[in-house]
Amino acid sequence: MKILLIGAGAREHALGRALRNDPSVSEVFAAPGNPGIAQVATTFEVDMLDGSAVARLATELGVDLVVIGPEAPLVAGVADAVREAGIAVFGPGKEAARLEGSKAFAKQVMADAGVPTAMAHVCMTAAEVEAAMADFGAPHVIKDDGLAAGKGVVVTGDRLAALAHAQGCLGKPGGAIVVEEFLDGPEISLFCLSDGRTVVPLAPAQDFKRLGDGDAGPNTGGMGAYSPLPWAPADLVEQVVERVAQPAVDELARRGTPFVGLLYCGLAMTSRGIRVIEFNARFGDPETQVVLARLDSPLATVLHATATGTLDRIPPLRWSEEAAVTVVLACPGYPEGPTLGSAINGVAEAEQVPGVHVLHAGTVTDDAGALVSAGGRVLSVVGTGADLAVARQRAYEAMTRIDLEGCLFRTDIAAPERLPVG
Repeated sequence: MKILLIGAGAREHALGRALRNDPSVSEVFAAPGNPGIAQVATTFEVDMLDGSAVARLATELGVDLVVIGPEAPLVAGVADAVREAGIAVFGPGKEAARLEGSKAFAKQVMADAGVPTAMAHVCMTAAEVEAAMADFGAPHVIKDDGLAAGKGVVVTGDRLAALAHAQGCLGKPGGAIVVEEFLDGPEISLFCLSDGRTVVPLAPAQDFKRLGDGDAGPNTGGMGAYSPLPWAPADLVEQVVERVAQPAVDELARRGTPFVGLLYCGLAMTSRGIRVIEFNARFGDPETQVVLARLDSPLATVLHATATGTLDRIPPLRWSEEAAVTVVLACPGYPEGPTLGSAINGVAEAEQVPGVHVLHAGTVTDDAGALVSAGGRVLSVVGTGADLAVARQRAYEAMTRIDLEGCLFRTDIAAPERLPVG
């Protein structure tokens, strides 16, 4: 099987690495890729948002499957263009991808499907935002309706800060705001494969969205993650499939816009039970880094079955008993104003730590062939081991071997004091 992977982050590096390890795969191509992805795939330049260009490249390469990593190409309809070219694609079409592209749309799907979620108001004006905030009270949960690279949500007890975020979102063309009730309890991420009918869950993970230790600082795209979740209820995955994922997939099929790809269920384990915080239409970053580190089943075979409507025919997924922890290394100034272009050293030394691999996110090579930073989140250091303590120790030992001037990373990813009590 030949596969074209679309994307350029650590999520795509994790996907590329797993696809390369599938015995059924003869070649992996990636566009545009990054220096890490280039170690496991042949890379090409392409505009990820140009469906015609992606379909043309896939046709020229003669691939059997296109795997779209990021959300923006999905919301732009790139998967539709690839399907129209007669090539199997892992990723929902434009209409189904609105689950991520519009939080208001996702809320409507959840309501129609009977999926448990937070009460919410969709607001188009500052006055409506203020009224909704008064209705729900603090803490205030303010969400940009559209894509915001993981930084469109503010949860704060500060009324003025909440209003300022809302004003910034409303100032965008077509800007809309979703104001929600606050959901208590720990958050989890569960990825579910869907071929439009059948749902197959992956292993749950938990990520750390805030910039600093102790969940201090602003929301980011994610500063680390771990899997499995030793504190989670034994029937968690079964509950989420039955009450959340399958009803949402069935509702989209009923609407004539089947969801084919990865349904990311972001959940809160509240005192009233499971509630959906958000849906995404693709693998999450950095949770993908730990989930795929534990997947023993061949990834390409699973993704191809998803893309071709044959998920009900695959054997049960196999999972490693080992734990995985990933720690994100970010540029100084991330997330507001990251400083880019600094030299990165020590990646090879980090990978000498047993059970560790390093995934590239925001990296490029300069004219001299040196590795330099090119994005806010630069690397994901993944440690695996017999349990979370071992995996965590290995990830942080590897992190000490990497040198990026002024870099940021959390020191409490998967620390015992940061784990919920089961």
